[in-house]
Amino acid sequence: MAKVKIAVAGSSGRMGRALLEAVLASTDCELAAALEVAGSAYLGKNAGELIGAQSETLISADVDKNLSGCGVLIDFTRPEGTLAHLATCRKLGVNMVIGTTGFDDAQKKFIAEAAREIAIVMAPNMSVGTNLVFKLTDMAARVLTDGYDVEIIEAHHRHKIDAPSGTALHIGGIVANALGRKLEECAVYGREGVTGERKAQTIGFSTVRGGDIVGEHTVMFAGPGERVEIIVRAASRATYAEGALRAARFLAAKKDGLFDMQDVLGLR
Repeated sequence: MAKVKIAVAGSSGRMGRALLEAVLASTDCELAAALEVAGSAYLGKNAGELIGAQSETLISADVDKNLSGCGVLIDFTRPEGTLAHLATCRKLGVNMVIGTTGFDDAQKKFIAEAAREIAIVMAPNMSVGTNLVFKLTDMAARVLTDGYDVEIIEAHHRHKIDAPSGTALHIGGIVANALGRKLEECAVYGREGVTGERKAQTIGFSTVRGGDIVGEHTVMFAGPGERVEIIVRAASRATYAEGALRAARFLAAKKDGLFDMQDVLGLR
């Protein structure tokens, strides 16, 4: 069976290096391209050198040239960069795994339109364990209804630029949907001062930023006499990288369509 030819965007970053390591260690995937922004100090360097591995792939900013012939681009960068890469993937017929978060509604619409021509897996979190938590959260929210207050607590490293995390917001959306609510109407983002009594229909979010925390999410259902918590803690970015590779393999047989990790893992 032919190997899946994978390109990695943002290859010199923390997540990019984790992806390089996963791809180069895989027996059924091949590193076909390693991309970085123009002006990066890593341009022209061997991608394998970033992680102490063997590779013949050089880091480049020439997206069109390097994506030609690739099967899947994995992108965990920022919305603007991801959308620029998406336009090229759409033009060249390259499928895409999108782990980037922070898209607005118009940008999400652009991605959905592109999925009519190429296959895309987009998820706020590629971790297999976290996606299982999404499923468990939906189950819990449908059982723990009246009398249970929902709070979502997330923690990430000091360098993360958006809050709450895309994963936390996705969890909030799952809970709201299961309870028949609209997240934009019931979400409460942090509390300060004299806030008054907690409103029963709200879904609360709390954010922690510090150190090198890879990612932690807790969904709390606090009811009368008991508290149910669903927790996932990532100790390494390798879990996201391995999930992204599963998504890339899933896309190998797809021509178009917009999917998420629930589709990849068969959790629908």
